[in-house]
Amino acid sequence: MKDGRPEGDQGRTRVVEQRGLYFDELEKQVTYAHRPGRTITEADNVLFTTMTMNTQALHLDAAWSSGQPFGQRLVNSMLTLATMVGQSVAQLTQGTIVAQLGLTGVSFPHPMFHGDTLYTETVITDLRLSASRPGQGVVTMTHTGRNQDGVVVALAQRSALMWTREAHSAEHGHNGDHRLADSSGLGKGRMES
Repeated sequence: MKDGRPEGDQGRTRVVEQRGLYFDELEKQVTYAHRPGRTITEADNVLFTTMTMNTQALHLDAAWSSGQPFGQRLVNSMLTLATMVGQSVAQLTQGTIVAQLGLTGVSFPHPMFHGDTLYTETVITDLRLSASRPGQGVVTMTHTGRNQDGVVVALAQRSALMWTREAHSAEHGHNGDHRLADSSGLGKGRMES
């Protein structure tokens, strides 16, 4: 042993891979606050809306929208939903999800406007091991999106199939946290995907 590392490991550094939480690390009724928030710009809204072939004038036509009840264009609710789910990925599901199973109870109680910032929180409402897929479990979560004033702008229940730590480690040959790598980040100790 030399410098606190086994012989042969000198010149290598410990690598910590960013990931979400495994099924067995998630806790029910805990609020996971995802940060940073995301300010939605006019460019974001127009690009998303046109990319998804949504010709709704409420998202694209400023003159027409000015005569509608909100007096301005609205952020596409599908952009709000996608961003809300996306904000949860780094903290909860990055590299630990097997598949998204579904979204239910989606609602948009208040519109988002250009320049609003979306902040998302997730509460795990149910955890159950899969009977048909050993080493995996079904997670039910509720996402809540709020604007910069704390007003709820989106809600959705989401279910996902997630790995347990032990099964993912066995499947992928590593523990999902770190491996020794040479200091250049290249070579035989490189992270596996």
